[in-house]
Amino acid sequence: MFNLSRVVVWICKRFNREQINLIINELSKILKDPNSEIQPQDSFKEDHPNYRKFDVDPNPPLPESPIKKKKRKRTTKHS
Repeated sequence: MFNLSRVVVWICKRFNREQINLIINELSKILKDPNSEIQPQDSFKEDHPNYRKFDVDPNPPLPESPIKKKKRKRTTKHS
């Protein structure tokens, strides 16, 4: 948050109220439009850089198919 407050102070020192309102409106438009040319940073990607990055082993886990067991017939008891 410290860096953000410094940015706000910088903006306030260099722009007048009307210009600041224009900046706010443009930022709001960018955030509302998912197809905007300008995309905000995605903090999730920064916090989790390896999310969904995985490699598949070239060799299968089993060299042969497991042997299938024979199915047993169930016997029912009649009372």
